[in-house]
Amino acid sequence: MSDRPKPELGVGVVGYAFMGRVHSQAWRNVGAFFDLPYTPVMAALAGRSRPEVDDAAARMGWASVETDWKALLRRDDVQVVDVCTPGDSHAEIAVAALEAGKHVLCEKPLANTVAEAEAMAAAAAQASERGVRSMVAFNYRRVPAVALAQRLVAEGRLGEIRHVRAQYLQDWITDPEFPLVWRLQRDKAGSGALGDIGAHIIDVAQFVTGDRLVGVSALTETFVKERPLAEESAGLAAGGSATARGEVSVDDAALFIGRLGGGGLASFEATRFATGRKNALRLEVNGSAGSLAFDFEAMNELWFHDNTLDADTAGFRRILVTEPTHPYAGAWWPPGHALGYEHAFTHEVADFVTAIAGGTDPTPSFADGLQVQRVLTAVEESAAGGSGWTTIQPTETD
Repeated sequence: MSDRPKPELGVGVVGYAFMGRVHSQAWRNVGAFFDLPYTPVMAALAGRSRPEVDDAAARMGWASVETDWKALLRRDDVQVVDVCTPGDSHAEIAVAALEAGKHVLCEKPLANTVAEAEAMAAAAAQASERGVRSMVAFNYRRVPAVALAQRLVAEGRLGEIRHVRAQYLQDWITDPEFPLVWRLQRDKAGSGALGDIGAHIIDVAQFVTGDRLVGVSALTETFVKERPLAEESAGLAAGGSATARGEVSVDDAALFIGRLGGGGLASFEATRFATGRKNALRLEVNGSAGSLAFDFEAMNELWFHDNTLDADTAGFRRILVTEPTHPYAGAWWPPGHALGYEHAFTHEVADFVTAIAGGTDPTPSFADGLQVQRVLTAVEESAAGGSGWTTIQPTETD
């Protein structure tokens, strides 16, 4: 390694709640574990409430604060804008940042509507021509076991892909008295379980298989129609009013089947009403030569079946994905020492910084985010129209 100081890359994060905290942890730690071409500098944290953003910045290591995200665009010490706000503000912030020449990392889903996502993808394409990079934060594809699954499929170890089963199961709003937080309001979140967690399994399934959905048939349901108005919230926790209530305007669960472009069949389930399931993102892929299975609640494990082996000894075997040859794992601990939820975000940031330095467009791109948005919209249209088959509009990259 050279002793020459690395150039600095100033970062400004917009949002200091759940995702803002996780992204802050990633920016704070990434340089200690990955040999990056730049030294990330935590220049500024932006949020509307001065007392709260001051407190968050002090706890999470930010050098300064802003109460207006637009101030980040005027700062010479900020080269990256990291968007960790609810979906209703993604398009405005990201497009303005790209036009201002800032690299942009944006939380998922990319936007609340296809029109917003199209505008973001167009702005990203134009910015790329000026050397300005952008990426949507589908963090689960950076889990080492998921990245290994993708590698096995790409190497042909599963053969022809025939079935994909994807689930994201949570239970954090099963209590009907849980308050009406922003994730349960369409104008802020765009959709409910579908966009919040369904977007993740759409991206993971397409990433691992290397194929894209071309059509869906769907059902959605809202089990609790009204909830106490939220008086305070932080992450997935909240306190509510004892008397005032409001309408839940998003889905509580989404269930849909689909077909991949290569002919494989797929099923998806996203719900925040699966009692006992905390964060069970699950994926199983069956191919002509083998199968794999993953569950984020055991995130360091990948189960793999090699169908070419003799039947006497063949079967699923557990791979502990902590070896230095496994994706990302070599930057961390000795084999067998497990990683956690936050590490995927550190891997995300490392890949983003490396792409910026290399002058390449990182993935998943805003165009990838737009494609997922089109799947989400097709699911909603199908569910609203009696579950009829709904074709997904292809993107230019398809």
